[in-house]
Amino acid sequence: MTIRYPNGKVYTPAPAIQKAKKKGKTKDFSYSNRGKTLEDEINEANDFYLERQLAIIHKKPVPVQIVKVEYPSRSAAVIREAYFRTPSTTDYNGVWNGHYIDFDAKETASKTSFPLKNIHGHQMKHMQQVKEHNGVAFIIVRFSAFERYFLVPYEVLQKAWHAMDNGERKSIPFSTIEKEAYEIPTSYYPRIDYLPVLQQFIEATSHGSESEEIKK
Repeated sequence: MTIRYPNGKVYTPAPAIQKAKKKGKTKDFSYSNRGKTLEDEINEANDFYLERQLAIIHKKPVPVQIVKVEYPSRSAAVIREAYFRTPSTTDYNGVWNGHYIDFDAKETASKTSFPLKNIHGHQMKHMQQVKEHNGVAFIIVRFSAFERYFLVPYEVLQKAWHAMDNGERKSIPFSTIEKEAYEIPTSYYPRIDYLPVLQQFIEATSHGSESEEIKK
């Protein structure tokens, strides 16, 4: 099936994923996590939170318009071509502890940095709008080479994005991620229990805001 973006460009899966499929291999995860993608892990965590009434966070549906369908038989339909109706914003949103949560999930095989090409301009604009309305915007990044996970606040992305626009590097060094982001420890179930880390981030942000008010 061919899927196209709103501008007509053909959607192509990430090269790394295609390569793995061609070779018939999967990433080398730990035994308890073998074969799971970052999206699977976040979905698992969200189901865990929902079942225990800790948070209501869901993956956003992708708006797709079907334009070509074939009917090889009366009881079967095959979609041959479709378009993304609008550019995607972020992967997940919901409510937790009175906070509106909006974030994206990203993976990288790099051992040295997080490439900013993994984020699109309309996603940055969307997260900025979320921030302007007092929502919480961030991304969860998995460095697959180390099997390490980080909650990267929008503010860290924004700073790196502006630097890139001014001709500086097009990635965030791993050392910066370790220093300015919040690492999410892995556990048995859910593997990525990110809410406690999110709470740390929100508390640190609120304390910083209180300090600024005192200075004023």
